Amino acid sequence: MKILLAVVVAGPLVGAGAALLPAPPGLRGPGPEKAVLRHGVIVTGAVLAAALALALGFDRHHASTMQATTDISWIAAMNVRIHLGIDGISLPLLVLTALLTFLCALYSYFRPPKGPGAKGFVALLLLLESGTLATFAVLDLILFFLAFETVLIPMYFLIARWGGDEGVPGGRQAAAWKFVLYTVLGSVVMLLGLLLIGLRAGTFDMVALATDNGRGLSTSTQVIAVLAIGLGLAVKTPMWPLHSWLPDAHTAAPTVGSVLLAGVLLKMGTYGFVRIVLPVAPHGMHTFAPCLAAFGAVGVVYGSLACLALVRQGAGGDLKRLIAYSSVGHMGFVLLGIASMTPTGVNGALFANIAHGLITGLLFFLVGAVKDRYGTADLDTLAGATGAALYGRAPRLGGLLAFAAVASLGLPGLAGFWGEMLTMFGAFRPAAGLSRPAFLVFMSLAAFGTLLTAAYLLSVVRRVCMGARHAEGAPGGAVGAPVPQLPDARGYELAAWSPLVALTVLAGLWPAVLLGLSDPAVHRLLAKGAS
Repeated sequence: MKILLAVVVAGPLVGAGAALLPAPPGLRGPGPEKAVLRHGVIVTGAVLAAALALALGFDRHHASTMQATTDISWIAAMNVRIHLGIDGISLPLLVLTALLTFLCALYSYFRPPKGPGAKGFVALLLLLESGTLATFAVLDLILFFLAFETVLIPMYFLIARWGGDEGVPGGRQAAAWKFVLYTVLGSVVMLLGLLLIGLRAGTFDMVALATDNGRGLSTSTQVIAVLAIGLGLAVKTPMWPLHSWLPDAHTAAPTVGSVLLAGVLLKMGTYGFVRIVLPVAPHGMHTFAPCLAAFGAVGVVYGSLACLALVRQGAGGDLKRLIAYSSVGHMGFVLLGIASMTPTGVNGALFANIAHGLITGLLFFLVGAVKDRYGTADLDTLAGATGAALYGRAPRLGGLLAFAAVASLGLPGLAGFWGEMLTMFGAFRPAAGLSRPAFLVFMSLAAFGTLLTAAYLLSVVRRVCMGARHAEGAPGGAVGAPVPQLPDARGYELAAWSPLVALTVLAGLWPAVLLGLSDPAVHRLLAKGAS
């Protein structure tokens, strides 16, 4: 188990270095570009296999205990250690990251993004995977910060060099710089909070700090630390009003960049709240929990209203930008659940994390495919291109987009439902000492946000999948005229999308597959820390 976890974390990093080397002549196949893309598929596939083996070997009866642990001294003077391990909270995120990165590599093999070359793209993709996996596996505050920061540079270059300029004010370079500046500034403040905790407690070990449960830190230290760490995590989440980097980054990023940004990078912020802030500084978290809940609830409504504005006829909204704003709303539910500081709310937040990764990853794959076929993601163009729209021109693609939309709005029986419901249950009866009337207001705002979410997603389905022949001034032609066809979902696209569809259904019908892992770990984390 220790070896498997080391392979999962370090394998992509080794693969990134190997991607920059010349391919052996016998392995080049159709050419060096295809060879390095195939290398990306092989490495991410091996990492996914190791992650699945790790999940199969995980002892579900002791999900609250750290397993597959490695603990080696690294910087003795600062008591910084290479400490790795997984429990029921981190394991699902580890597997989700490995799965999405493999699907992105597979998709890119058949449809490479337009840009400078495949070598740099594959190396950056693997470096991004390594940093994300390390974030979910390390158990030392300094290592957590280093892993947290590792993802910034590869994502910057993926946006700046392989992204697009359509619908982005200032172009992809501006979007990439905005992403880096926001996250770096937030991370600097977060580092100060991490150092404050480590120096005051005498250790940077996250397991020891969680076990102590804040008893070695004064209330004022906890309040200052939570404020500093929370700001850095809130930027990455992204929490309203620190979200403004997200729409431009998503709109400019290539398809696989958007999938990974929404599917796993946003989860690093909320994971930090659960793994560090809740157990290490409970008194500081208790102080700021109402603010966090308020920002989360407002984010739910704000994200939905922004999407409604974009989907309106004549607004010239971009479908990728709309999905990006929807992430602000969905992550608002996660923050609301964490802020409740109850097992129900935190379990709901962790479930919503995974559901959002699956569903929004699928949505960005589908939007990328639609943009490839139409040459644009402009909603007015997509709706007005033909009366039949996707249902008539590419029925399988239209059906999958409709499925992802109803999953995202929280249809019962699909993964999106359970996370939203549990986070609102957590807000309905928050932890002792938190104002219940205030949290009832936040819950009501979130519930109102679910109605707005249904409104804009059903509008997307109506306009993009069904179209509007005459209502939007589109050239519809005579009734019964033949509908121009588009390439429907191709084999490699179905291979990349089918696992996400299957897991969305599985998690919706059998939520215990995730809740059974997270619930024991959450109870232990909230009660007295982890061990």
